[in-house]
Amino acid sequence: MQTAPIVISIGDPSGVGAEVTLRAVAELPATRRAGLIVIGDQAVLERARKACDLDLPFVPWDLPGKPAAALALCHVPCEGLPSQFGVLSPNCGEAAFRYIKTAVQMVQSGAAAGMVTAPINKEALNAAGHHYDGHTGLLAHLSGQRGAWMLLASERLNVIHVSTHVALRDAITHATPDRILKTIRMGHAHFQRMGIAAPRIAVAGINPHCGESGLFGTEDDTQVVPAVAAARAEGIDVQGPVPADTVFHRAYNGAFDLVVAQYHDQGHIPIKLVAFDTAVNVSLGLPIDRSSVDHGTAFDIAGTGKANHTNMICAIDYALRLAGTPRPEAASA
Repeated sequence: MQTAPIVISIGDPSGVGAEVTLRAVAELPATRRAGLIVIGDQAVLERARKACDLDLPFVPWDLPGKPAAALALCHVPCEGLPSQFGVLSPNCGEAAFRYIKTAVQMVQSGAAAGMVTAPINKEALNAAGHHYDGHTGLLAHLSGQRGAWMLLASERLNVIHVSTHVALRDAITHATPDRILKTIRMGHAHFQRMGIAAPRIAVAGINPHCGESGLFGTEDDTQVVPAVAAARAEGIDVQGPVPADTVFHRAYNGAFDLVVAQYHDQGHIPIKLVAFDTAVNVSLGLPIDRSSVDHGTAFDIAGTGKANHTNMICAIDYALRLAGTPRPEAASA
């Protein structure tokens, strides 16, 4: 059972993270709200609260006997934040980094059971001197791992990626038999943790029609087939390579519990088509649990109160599910 709270970092303070976080927390029953701590800047959250027209009091997260209906806030200061939303700023990148680092430290210390993240802006993060490809790489660094895996989870389609934020020309070389095998193992262990004793996994092909016996490339035969054979030898229920133009449709209709996608867009496009507002980004292979919304900072609507908070509710729900299940040992990337 969950004993420690879940922490939520609001992401880039210029984006919609504060809004979707507040709307989601405000919608939860007071009993569930009491198990959450929001990490961010109080002034930013107050502006977001006004934009969303919410009556939600803030109290310091470590205040003894805090009211259950209030939002527990861990204020992390950062100088030079813009006074309005929708501004690309290195100071916002620095602030987002500090929020994430604080969340990781709280989970590692046992003060929190897991973390949920609102979106960050990669350009702002790098402009602040933190050179990471996004949340996953940053979290791997902060938690002492070489790397991690990105899982996009939804009700009817779940996708884990062999590679994510790399150029398409480099994605094929990243899809080594060893990396594909580790990805299969990681997905298998996670779905066992989530209550599926024998997850049914499909590995998407790299080339059109899985190469057509070498007509359109040999990578499926030389990189995917050995990984699938090794996983099957370990007792994992996995098939592949399966042509990428059919595998996601088959999984969506119940043939598979999980699809292994070879690169970012191969996995992101189908799941964002069928579950744009409900898919949750989950980091696997870390010594901490992290779930996240699967959308960006949306600078164009930040501060208007229009941002959809459904995705944040789903991310919080997934974090609570993770907090109630034993963790498998983290694998090395």
